[in-house]
Amino acid sequence: MTKKVLLIAYHFPPILGSSGVHRALSFARYLPEFGWTPLVLTVQPQAYPEQRVGLTEEVPAHLHVERAWALDTARHLSVGGRYPRAWATPDRWTSWRFDAVRRGKRLLREHDVSALWSSYPIGTAHAIGLALQRGSGKPWLADFRDPMAQHDYPSDPQLRQAYYALEKTTVAQAKLVTLTTPGAVTLYRARYAGAAERIHLLENGYDEALFSGAVAAPPLVPDKITVLHSGVVYPKERDPTHLFAALSFLAARHPDVADRVRFRFRAPGDTQFLLSLAQRFAVGHLIEVMPPVDYRNAINEMLSADALLILQASNCNAQIPGKLYEYLRARKPIIALTDPAGDTAWCLRKYGIDTQASLDAPEQIVALLSRLPSLLDRFDPSTAEEGIRHTSRRARTEQFAGLLEHMIS
Repeated sequence: MTKKVLLIAYHFPPILGSSGVHRALSFARYLPEFGWTPLVLTVQPQAYPEQRVGLTEEVPAHLHVERAWALDTARHLSVGGRYPRAWATPDRWTSWRFDAVRRGKRLLREHDVSALWSSYPIGTAHAIGLALQRGSGKPWLADFRDPMAQHDYPSDPQLRQAYYALEKTTVAQAKLVTLTTPGAVTLYRARYAGAAERIHLLENGYDEALFSGAVAAPPLVPDKITVLHSGVVYPKERDPTHLFAALSFLAARHPDVADRVRFRFRAPGDTQFLLSLAQRFAVGHLIEVMPPVDYRNAINEMLSADALLILQASNCNAQIPGKLYEYLRARKPIIALTDPAGDTAWCLRKYGIDTQASLDAPEQIVALLSRLPSLLDRFDPSTAEEGIRHTSRRARTEQFAGLLEHMIS
């Protein structure tokens, strides 16, 4: 008889705009292969700022999904854009906790659940997991993914203190804790030395199901080398200012290369930010800014690009963009502008990818881009084939199932 685990996740279909949805969804999809029946406790769709209804088609038909009442404080409870701090601590969905704990207790009673799992970055998910664990005594795995509280995050001191308090209680109460990068694991093991043996690495990955029907289209821009960045460009964490400066230098010093290259930003978020940079550095002719597309078309676009671009600043050294694993599976050259001391660079080196430059070093970026045509000619997609297969979300779910087994043994 299979064991049951309750997955507590804010990020679940039909939410639009977060890679976290694929972590929870893939666990729910693949856990039955490894002896676990998942049940999902999430929010009602009105709590999501944006929805993509088509994503619900990827939820397994047999999966029990419990949707608790929840509101987004900023959208539903504010007056003139203002609302009490308590209504948005630890996040704007704190209202989710009340109905979720009620429903969660019922699920634990009716389904003989063996274990609990909750997933940050919505801290309320851990608050729900904490309440259910205390009420039931069930073993609980708290999945932080990225570090929760940091010395400068959140910027509001009172909210930061609330983060630290919830984080500390969660680590103390959970039987196991997981994070997605070695740097985050190292940070938490140092911060909570007494719990170090309970803190584990569980990386993100790619979903083979999304690639199985994907096809590469004709070249994105005929007769050009198209370098694609797929996803949000954050002004601080993925600031492309030095990249645009480097493109300006490239056009001046290596016009033959610059004329062959186009950088495409798909669904970058703040479109005006990129367009203003392009104007500032006079590189608009080298840039394309494109609107969002559905997830499968985004995968198809990755397969059709000549190279894929990662931007990751040094203030995110303990994080790895979830998109990176999809880039690896796409088997395309990856241009990584990131701190060589960070976890993103570590992950790429692990798979033999050394086409990297620091995000804040224009001269390094120019040197890398000037060699782009020759780098593409030498690219061998089979180099890291075996290792990349182990980064699939199915493989990550097998590891997750192993942690669940360890937790209940």
